Amino acid sequence: MTEALMWEARAAAGRGAELLDWAREHALPALAGAERAELFSAAGERVLVIGWWSGEPVPVPDPPADLLARPVHRWAFHSESVVSCRTA
Repeated sequence: MTEALMWEARAAAGRGAELLDWAREHALPALAGAERAELFSAAGERVLVIGWWSGEPVPVPDPPADLLARPVHRWAFHSESVVSCRTA
């Protein structure tokens, strides 16, 4: 069964680029055993990391508190179905 872990953080005012850099340098390497990992950014200086696992997931560490506007949010999901939406 595939597990997906989502990690979302909102940067302190004006520190979105630094939080994104931190995620590239620390969060993604922490997911080295994942089948797949993705890094996203969004409006509001938010950063999202999603890791897909076939075994026991490894958590993403917390960034330094001074980079954050609020505590990190984390969610775990179990895959129920996979559908390809591409057409020829």
